[in-house]
Amino acid sequence: MSNVAFLFLGVLAGGISGLIGIGGGIILVPVLIFVFAFTQQQAEGTTLAAMVPPIGALAAWVYYKAGFVNVPASLWIAAGFLVGGFFGARLATTLNPEVLRRVFGVFALVIGAKMIWG
Repeated sequence: MSNVAFLFLGVLAGGISGLIGIGGGIILVPVLIFVFAFTQQQAEGTTLAAMVPPIGALAAWVYYKAGFVNVPASLWIAAGFLVGGFFGARLATTLNPEVLRRVFGVFALVIGAKMIWG
């Protein structure tokens, strides 16, 4: 896939994460699997590598050593995540809390259903 697609994924994941406060993994892992045809391990390793600085350095290293990290994809996703997170958070702070809670719930249900029956 192109770097632009990975950058767009990072912006999308960052925006949703900033908007409803969920971790990138619930967004990135399913998209990398279903859209980019990554294996489960590649999706998890690449996601951890994209989010390395604050949370996943040691876990990402284990996946990297096992060959399950797409380094260019993780860097592009991280760049997009930075931008998307900023704008998602700005939007979230303007929304009614009840609307935001429902958006979160629907998103979690859709992702869960896709992971179970996808």
